[in-house]
Amino acid sequence: MIDLKRLAEDSDYRNGIERKRVRAGLLDELLEVVAAERQANASVQELRTRQNAASKDIGRAPAEERQAKILVAATLKQELAAAELHLATIQPKVRELALQVPNPAHDSVPDGGEDEGTVVRSVGAQDDPPALDHADFAASMRWVDRERAAEIAGSRFSYLMGDAVMLEFAIVQWVLSKLVVEGFTPVIPPVLVRESTMEEAGFFPTDRAQVYDVDNGELFLVGTAEVPLSVLHRNETLNVAGLPLRYAGFSSCFRREAGTYGKDTRGIFRVHQFDKVEMFVFADPATSWEEHERILAIEESIIGGLGLPYRVVNIAAADLGNAAAKKYDLEVWLPSERQYREVTSCSNYLDYSARRLGTRTKTSDGASQHVHTLNGTACAISRTLAFIFEHYQDGIGGFNIPDVLRPWMGKDHIAPLS
Repeated sequence: MIDLKRLAEDSDYRNGIERKRVRAGLLDELLEVVAAERQANASVQELRTRQNAASKDIGRAPAEERQAKILVAATLKQELAAAELHLATIQPKVRELALQVPNPAHDSVPDGGEDEGTVVRSVGAQDDPPALDHADFAASMRWVDRERAAEIAGSRFSYLMGDAVMLEFAIVQWVLSKLVVEGFTPVIPPVLVRESTMEEAGFFPTDRAQVYDVDNGELFLVGTAEVPLSVLHRNETLNVAGLPLRYAGFSSCFRREAGTYGKDTRGIFRVHQFDKVEMFVFADPATSWEEHERILAIEESIIGGLGLPYRVVNIAAADLGNAAAKKYDLEVWLPSERQYREVTSCSNYLDYSARRLGTRTKTSDGASQHVHTLNGTACAISRTLAFIFEHYQDGIGGFNIPDVLRPWMGKDHIAPLS
């Protein structure tokens, strides 16, 4: 939720929102409704004061004046009821419009839309294509069965099998062990949440088309552990001395992938169900930008630790999504496509989600303010597997296990199937 007062008074704040290419007229429409709500609320308060005073006057009035006082109080009561009803019709409209307005883009975010982000740095060599792309290699090792999965669940589902399963859990254990050292508390959260939770986390109404609903909309399958992690401290005031609070959630995730028909249909790069380790942080507003860079450094240590060549991209304003004030994408070189593809990202939401969640902290002088929330993907397992399937082929049909995963796998090489 944006700061409505700043929207009305701060031109830079408004400009940051407009850089995200919001619907024409949305901001002015919202401000008009906010002004109408303010006026209606003032009328309610005035009438309530007058009606309370009139009620007290009845008891103090002489007998011959009491009936007139009763009529005045009754009239004011009717006017108050009408004013309260009018206010009640305006308030939902304010919320409806406010939920559509994105968090302003930070000044350090470049202008533009998709594919117009700024490359911050590139690390590692751009390898030549392997003998087999990730999909064909996984099939040759009998690690992925998409055909049988399609028979029972449809497209973009798969069975992960054999050593690929062991690789997944090796990655999860390695990543979680790193995050624990970095001060993150491991969490396995619910993956079904109520609609109110999706809204408070900042995903509804804008991302509703990407979400699977269950029980006719009673519950929704999450597309990231960020959703249930974000509500861990809803309506709480956190001690600033205890911040930041860092959580690492492991969960299965579910996405419709609406709008991606015909895109990335090979292998397990883009699927409807996948596992992920997600970082989520409740931060002191004074240090949230330092925390954002810290999360990015952790992501780079994971991708770099796996020996994958990557680049960091500062995502352009109109491609940020509603909640993020700034987002970095980490893109790994996919040799078979001869291009970089996104594998993880990290975002600073500032106080955008905390306003919906009611999560606050107190400054050293006792003033209350909303916390800042940040999130970052530590590891999206399916995509990470697709990248290492290409980068770690041994040239004779087998697979060299990345060094950091060997202690978890108990071996360093997987021979090709005969």
